[in-house]
Amino acid sequence: MRGETNKILGEERRQLILSWLKGEREPITGKELSERTKVSRQVIVQDISLLKATGEPIMATARGYVYLRENNDNELATRVIVVKHTADQTATELYTLVDHGVTVRNVMVEHPIYGDITGSLMIKTRKEADSFLGELKDTGASLLSKLTEGVHLHTIAAEKEDQLDEACESLRELGILLED
Repeated sequence: MRGETNKILGEERRQLILSWLKGEREPITGKELSERTKVSRQVIVQDISLLKATGEPIMATARGYVYLRENNDNELATRVIVVKHTADQTATELYTLVDHGVTVRNVMVEHPIYGDITGSLMIKTRKEADSFLGELKDTGASLLSKLTEGVHLHTIAAEKEDQLDEACESLRELGILLED
């Protein structure tokens, strides 16, 4: 019981987590939140779920938890694109997008039983792409696109529409952008 004396309990812990998430622009991992509060990773997952249930706009991404801010989204150009590629081409796809200043917000696939499945990504730099690719490798997890023979969608965003156009043209040249 000695280690438990430093635990931050219940509502106080959730308010701290909320404060930390609001104060950061970058994702905070569950592990980091667990270490800060001296509770297990599973307790953090439960806390995040409880915060979401109260209406807090928290999103779990591959790189950690983020507090969604609406004000910047209205200023960004966004687009949903359809792509198809092999698992080996994932780095090429992500690097192509982020090198054009594009944020890859999510990945979506259509599952025959569950319907649309969406995974949050929020990848905007090569470093973040490398982190995502490293997590895939370290965990042995499969890409969602494995369920659909490589076909998937991304919501992408950038400061200017031209960036989206140029990124899509590069994906087209690589044979990754799926069009009619």
